[in-house]
Amino acid sequence: MRIAYLDCFAGISGDMFLGALIDAGLDPQILHDATAALTLGASLKIEKVDRSGISSTKVHVLENGKLAEDPHTHHPTHTHPQDHFPGKIQDQRPAEDHAHHHHPKTQHLHKTGQPHTHEEEHHHDHPHTHEHTHGRSLTNIRALIQSANLAPEVKQTAIKTFELLGTSEAKIHNINIEKIHFHEVGAVDAIVDIVCAAAGVQALNIDKWHASPLNVGGGMIGCAHGRFPVPAPATADLLRGLPTYSAHIEKELVTPTGAALIRTLAPTFGPQPAMRVQQIGYGAGTRNPKDFPNVLRLSIGEAAEAPTTTHSHPKEVSSRPEAHFAAAVEGPVSPLQDANATTVTILETAIDDLSPQILAHVTESALQQGAFDVMCTAVQMKKGRLGTLITILTDDAHASTLERLLLRETSTLGVRIHQERRSCLDRTHTTVTTPYGEIRIKIGSRNNEVLNAAPEFEDCRTAAAKHNVPVKQVIQSATAAYLQAKQ
Repeated sequence: MRIAYLDCFAGISGDMFLGALIDAGLDPQILHDATAALTLGASLKIEKVDRSGISSTKVHVLENGKLAEDPHTHHPTHTHPQDHFPGKIQDQRPAEDHAHHHHPKTQHLHKTGQPHTHEEEHHHDHPHTHEHTHGRSLTNIRALIQSANLAPEVKQTAIKTFELLGTSEAKIHNINIEKIHFHEVGAVDAIVDIVCAAAGVQALNIDKWHASPLNVGGGMIGCAHGRFPVPAPATADLLRGLPTYSAHIEKELVTPTGAALIRTLAPTFGPQPAMRVQQIGYGAGTRNPKDFPNVLRLSIGEAAEAPTTTHSHPKEVSSRPEAHFAAAVEGPVSPLQDANATTVTILETAIDDLSPQILAHVTESALQQGAFDVMCTAVQMKKGRLGTLITILTDDAHASTLERLLLRETSTLGVRIHQERRSCLDRTHTTVTTPYGEIRIKIGSRNNEVLNAAPEFEDCRTAAAKHNVPVKQVIQSATAAYLQAKQ
């Protein structure tokens, strides 16, 4: 299983996420193409930067060749809200280029399309005559994304992210979501961040996302509602129910866009899972504080079975807040009979009175909440009724969460829970070149003997759609390329 882990010790924002994707090996052209598809006159500038000694990738959004206006600071240096120090906003433009500056706005928006005046939002250094772009409504943003030349999965992910943002804003302001006019998240840079993130996620073909608890930062920040403690209102609402903490630095570390992306990815939170890391990427924020690497780290690789040997000494726990959370969610370990076997927790329930739509929702939710796999089997139940047996495989740490999911979301009155021993092959990937592009081959082996090898279906499906050929043709080509490479 191909998994990814986001280490959010410095929070998360849209541009940091894009930088981490590219730094971890994503083809930058995928993001350039997604940006161009929006036809907003936007482009990307990608560069390598240093953040407290860590080499990382910084992504800037350009609008008509100039750095897109950041709605929080409105500086041409594109100071991201994740990167500014509340109360210390300074205009860094040369005097001849300076026209005006704004109050920092973390959640500035217009309700029901209500117009605003410059006097309400600007401090002027001298008169200017430019036009101020009004915020876009959620309907406008949906239409913009739907009309773009993007894959359906990319459109769906991007729109879902904006709807999450809109839901939080609507709740805070007590108005209908369709009547909200976004200012910040409707700006060009925010739209590009979210759509490019959706394109990058789709291209990576990650089977399951994981993330550390989120460091939200600290201090106070200025927004349209006055001075608020970090996290700002919409961010706080988006982070509801997720593991967060505040440490190390007094500034906003998780932005509304970053929080919405995390919600969309729906990762399993905790320490880094057992995995064979193949790529590591660092996405940079704009600021470079002393002794605090302002980066988002992304690790991509193959899931591996967690170590299960017992220890005779107590486990040491770090004093970091995220480490305490990690210790709390780790499950007990069990001795194994061989190195390739481990213990898996199985939850089962049989149902004969539930809509297939809800069943599909439950299986999808289970995978998002820590299930290794979910299976639905047709069974015949009492009184000749046809039913469905739901079987969930997971670890002990996620068993209680998935038990609650079954009891809450289905019509069952009980769940059977037991543990079984399973034996797994070692899993690795190799890449082969075909006439339809590069395709990953998943390899299962034991003691260095390859026992199974198969092309990754999602890679084949993407390549087939791109070249307008049957998927089976791409699978056959990838299999032939792998076998030829072995000779």
